[in-house]
Amino acid sequence: MSFGMEIRLRQHLAVTPQLQQALRLLQLSSQEFQQEVEQAVSTNPFLEEITDLAPSRPLSADGKSEPDELKTDIPEEPADMSATEAEEGWPAAAPEPEGDEGGLAAPSLDGYRSGPAADEESDWTEWSKAPVSLRDNLRSQLLLWPMGDRDRALAHMIIDELSDAGYLETPLEELAALVSPEDNVEPRELAATLKLVQRLDPPGIAARSLQECLLLQLDELPASAAGRAIALEIVGKHFDLLARREFIHLQQILHCDETALHTARALIRTLDPRPGRRFAVDDTRYVVPDIIVAKVRGQWVATLNPAIQPQVRINRAYAEIAACRGSCDSSFVRQLQEARWLLRNVEQRFKTIQRVADAIVARQKVFFNYGEAAMKPLALKDIAGELGLHESTVCRVTNGKYMATPRGLFEFKYFFSRQLATEDGGACSAMAIRALLKELIAAENPAAPLSDAQLARLLAEQGLRLARRTVTKYRTLMRVPSVELRRVAGHPPTPVRS
Repeated sequence: MSFGMEIRLRQHLAVTPQLQQALRLLQLSSQEFQQEVEQAVSTNPFLEEITDLAPSRPLSADGKSEPDELKTDIPEEPADMSATEAEEGWPAAAPEPEGDEGGLAAPSLDGYRSGPAADEESDWTEWSKAPVSLRDNLRSQLLLWPMGDRDRALAHMIIDELSDAGYLETPLEELAALVSPEDNVEPRELAATLKLVQRLDPPGIAARSLQECLLLQLDELPASAAGRAIALEIVGKHFDLLARREFIHLQQILHCDETALHTARALIRTLDPRPGRRFAVDDTRYVVPDIIVAKVRGQWVATLNPAIQPQVRINRAYAEIAACRGSCDSSFVRQLQEARWLLRNVEQRFKTIQRVADAIVARQKVFFNYGEAAMKPLALKDIAGELGLHESTVCRVTNGKYMATPRGLFEFKYFFSRQLATEDGGACSAMAIRALLKELIAAENPAAPLSDAQLARLLAEQGLRLARRTVTKYRTLMRVPSVELRRVAGHPPTPVRS
């Protein structure tokens, strides 16, 4: 065995920290991107938010875009690759706190939170009351009921087991087993306590099923309520027929006319199937569009939303300090370079989003003019090949990015639909076929709705040959019920949702 040394040359792509940051920023949504930038501004002293109205380009990191006073004598680290090379080289792709079991705590100021100036001296005019949870609301009502300590403890136990929707999903036998044996709690004792909890507000609370929830709410209604008697009989004895929408069968069983049945159904629709949701914390997240599409001089134009572009720049004071200290303090140089990287990658992110949006709008002009039925087939590789980007880069742009158009708010990937061949040799997108199916179902006779086979034949007459199972798949994706559930005598068809 002999040992030797040899020299070999090979090429490979090194994913630098700058490129890793660019990839991470590109795949973030607008909300996540704003949080990322805010965190960088709070941790890097060289970054600051722009508060003045000076007409500058805050997102640029090169020497031409920055003000002259921000230029320093510290040499900037050369980029590993140009913007085009960086794009082409991108690689492929608490539970809710529970309250005390013993009941409500003594009133205190802990239930209040301060306003926007929480870090400054508190002002009592800025305090706002904290939202009341479902369990706290029920416990406060129990304070007004005279009962023994044992019954109150069992009631608190049942309240703690309620879901956010207000249902008791744990069987009473399992609840009884959770109590220590020396307390000797029987399921029938818990059932009696459950009846008491179900009398609390809101009506329908602590139900064990949807049927029981609706019955509890109907029991709370006055006897003079229109349709109450028939509604009680429907929910209590014929709930399965109501779920299957067999209204003619219900009329025969209840010996009532169509008007009386319609009144009872309208009363049932006013009930709340999730009575506990009114106490749920509102965590709704609103979508902020990245691109706004509008028609300008007869042409569809895509522009970046100014609301999502952070106004950030290099802090002049800290940059001058770094220039004076030079290479004496490597941490200052490193933080300044990281700030420049961030600004450059932020600018590159918006440039890539703009390029992809322009390509999508150019390809789908007919959609903006005529709607879903005119949607053209489009694939990620088509946009990637046109812009000279990697397909995974386009995938990162289309996920979590939204486009506001006159026809609605759409995610970028909404405009990508697979291609289906037509009878005359042309091409049609799957989105256009779904739009045609929606029109056919909306125009059908409610007494004799179209089956999937009939829908397939109607599409074939228009030159689109699809198998029945393909029509069934598209109908399911549109959340359209089957022909049996859509067959309602004398009533309009179920609304079609895309």
